[in-house]
Amino acid sequence: MIGSEQAFRTTVVAGLVETAEGTFEHGRVLIQGGTVSAVVPGDVAPGDGACPGGARVIDVGESFVLPGAVDAHVHSYSHAGEGLRAATSAAAAGGVTTIVEMPFDGTGPVNSRERLEAKLAKVADEAVIDVAVLGTLEPGGGWRRAGELVEGGVVGFKVSLFDTDPFRFPRIDDAELLDVAAAVGEAGSTLCTHAENNEIIKALLADGSNQASTDPRVHGRTRPPVSETLGVLTAMEIAADRGNALHLCHLSTGRSADLVAWYRGQGVDVTFETCPHYLLLTEEDMVRQRGRLKINPPLRGSADREAMWQAVISGTASVISSDHAPWPSSLKDHERILDNSSGTPGTETLVSTTLGACLRRYGAGKEFSRTVAALTENPADRYGFGGRKGRLAPGYDADIMVLTPSPDWQIEASELHSNAGWSPYDGHAPGARVTLTISRGDVVWDAGKGLAGAAGRGAQVRRS
Repeated sequence: MIGSEQAFRTTVVAGLVETAEGTFEHGRVLIQGGTVSAVVPGDVAPGDGACPGGARVIDVGESFVLPGAVDAHVHSYSHAGEGLRAATSAAAAGGVTTIVEMPFDGTGPVNSRERLEAKLAKVADEAVIDVAVLGTLEPGGGWRRAGELVEGGVVGFKVSLFDTDPFRFPRIDDAELLDVAAAVGEAGSTLCTHAENNEIIKALLADGSNQASTDPRVHGRTRPPVSETLGVLTAMEIAADRGNALHLCHLSTGRSADLVAWYRGQGVDVTFETCPHYLLLTEEDMVRQRGRLKINPPLRGSADREAMWQAVISGTASVISSDHAPWPSSLKDHERILDNSSGTPGTETLVSTTLGACLRRYGAGKEFSRTVAALTENPADRYGFGGRKGRLAPGYDADIMVLTPSPDWQIEASELHSNAGWSPYDGHAPGARVTLTISRGDVVWDAGKGLAGAAGRGAQVRRS
């Protein structure tokens, strides 16, 4: 329950607090000047030094007090109906205090200083919570701009091995990927890839019977598991050759996870992310939700879903992201499945679905700690700002989410804050709910009162 509304210099949060060892115990997080000043274990009383007199006390009972989530994969501008104000409002209501914004905007990819500066102006005007921005390097020599984009503040680069859209989201072929990887490595940044094999998928998409099909499973048939694993192998072999830091986006198969583990064992600097939809849903869910669950890569079977959970709790899948793609329902409800846009809204439901499912599966032990890390410190580390985000420790930004186990609470699409207006988790009871979000010491979400963060209070996050 939240106490006085007076904005004191120091705020104290009480509850089950994550420690540096990844365990949870009663304690306090002291906030001063927008940063964490101390994390104090044990029950303490106001005025005893660990809980300074005059501080506003936010008592969250037995809820979990965790670092604010870092959503490593958000598309705020793929569709003109969203934008950073809606996306970061949704993020704040879901416990996310930093998003990593993708560069493939509907108006054109962020592949030059001019486009980067225009994107950063939108961050300054619209963002409710903090935003790290990715750039991209277009085909035909765009890799030469890697250094200047890093100087401009991008935290990494994303490219696609699949030709999603020749203007917004073009393919980088294997020959050019060699130059891209080398340039990103020389710039001291991170290269992340959409890893799907172009030739296999394009041939299957060109098949007339697939194009006309109304069977939702056709999406998976046109993007078989081998199209993902071949893309993963291509990206990792080039990273092994060029020595760059590689992050593989939204992987869906257990075999992909096994390949990453093998390459990592060979000394390749490679990480990967999975998403809540690969942890909670399968291709059978498409029978009911149809085009709304058309996602790239597609949903797989139950064996791959279980393999993804094992990858998360073992630490092999070091990042869990939403891949937030807030297409309106008008672009997701076509009868022919392949006519639908790919992706779902998800930043607001990222934490509740993932951590709720983890608590039900494993309880609040080491598996839960690993899953929390995949939502917080690991993505911050991978994109070079782990020195100020993703942890509850002195000197870090006071970014906090409060997670409350709530067996009966259900996600209601009509109450979510993305402009998409729908959710694949509508009516789902995840098992936990984000009840409070604090961004750099400011309460930006309170489940009892709603959003409190204003557009423009968010800030750009750069590599340390």
